[in-house]
Amino acid sequence: MISKEMRELAGVELDRKLHEQRDELAGLHLKKSSGQVENPARFRQIRRDIARLETLKRQQALALAAK
Repeated sequence: MISKEMRELAGVELDRKLHEQRDELAGLHLKKSSGQVENPARFRQIRRDIARLETLKRQQALALAAK
């Protein structure tokens, strides 16, 4: 997901997407332990997406607090 698309997400959608990404990361860790990971670079992509989502969530919270 591109950060431009992430910025368009509202609060609830942002939380849902964050939860989906964390679930996917957990699933990849399970696959890694059994040696079935097809794309190891996906770990990095998901971790970065989670960081972007957390940053956007924090920015939105700060913007609401400033109002």
